[in-house]
Amino acid sequence: MANMSLKIWLVGVCVVLCGLWECEADSVPAVLFFGDSYGDPGNNDFISTTVRCNFPPYGINFPGKKPTGRFSDGKIMPDYLVSGLGIKEFLPAYLQPNLTHHDLLTGVSFSSSGTGLDNNTAIILAVLPVWQQIKYLEEYRTKISSLIGHENGTLLLNRAIAFISIGTNDFIANYFLQLKLRHKLNVNQYQDFLIEMYSVYIQELYKKDLRKIAIINVPPLGNLPLERTLSSFLFGRSAKAKNEVAKGFNSKLKAMIRGLEPKLPGLQIVYLDYYALVMDFITSPKEYGFTETTRSCCGWGTYEFAIACNSYSISCSNASDYVFFDSIHLTQQAYSIISDHFLTHGVQDLL
Repeated sequence: MANMSLKIWLVGVCVVLCGLWECEADSVPAVLFFGDSYGDPGNNDFISTTVRCNFPPYGINFPGKKPTGRFSDGKIMPDYLVSGLGIKEFLPAYLQPNLTHHDLLTGVSFSSSGTGLDNNTAIILAVLPVWQQIKYLEEYRTKISSLIGHENGTLLLNRAIAFISIGTNDFIANYFLQLKLRHKLNVNQYQDFLIEMYSVYIQELYKKDLRKIAIINVPPLGNLPLERTLSSFLFGRSAKAKNEVAKGFNSKLKAMIRGLEPKLPGLQIVYLDYYALVMDFITSPKEYGFTETTRSCCGWGTYEFAIACNSYSISCSNASDYVFFDSIHLTQQAYSIISDHFLTHGVQDLL
């Protein structure tokens, strides 16, 4: 812990005193996160929405044992990724009040739990849409430029790694539940629509000087405890069919990335396979130390998340044995393993 604190302090000195431009050319000065709850450390705490988790049992294994707006029992992917890169211990929410200069210069998350590529997904859940995250990035750019100058602000963005995790809610909170939408577009057409929105999203980030982008694909939707429950009791697709939807989307996402990269000079982009890792947890849990893969830690482990996963829910006492903490999101143990894998299988290509 002492070594990590020293390393983080040294990075801070490099950012503030060197002004980035005197630091190593291949260093990563900051991490920026975009998308949904898999990358949201608490932005939704500062907007008017019910999609939030700033109450127990969320955060029971976070330092200080306090809820922070992270959908897990503790840390989430942005925290493990930014600490794994030796930048700082936690990635703060951009909307968090009183961010320090060091917070801004070493990175923030713009992610909003519940959002999607489809603007209607954000409207349904009253969360930050993609276009608002882009506007916040523009605002962020102005802030860092005021600290280190416009040219050095550009260098920071060029060297920062931007992670995107988005798409899950477009299916589980929108397409699977909206009969009118399913009548309008079949699943292939909806996937194509989302992929087009994703392409525009990446190009907008590129226009804002981001040059290193890591794309996190969507998980096996049918294996989320919530979707298992809905598949059993409602008219929704079967778990297997929902996984096929996720695989189809991920395949198109990978193809879109391959086609986009040559069109954007200087862009480095990697594809991170979240789906494969979560599926591996479920099919080979003992290899990772898990004992429960179908139910979540919170409540009955079948449908509870956000306000339904609360201090009145009976939660497990051993979250690290579980893949899922609530019916959609993973435990910090699972996020830790996934983040370590990403750092050595994908992110290293951006360093």
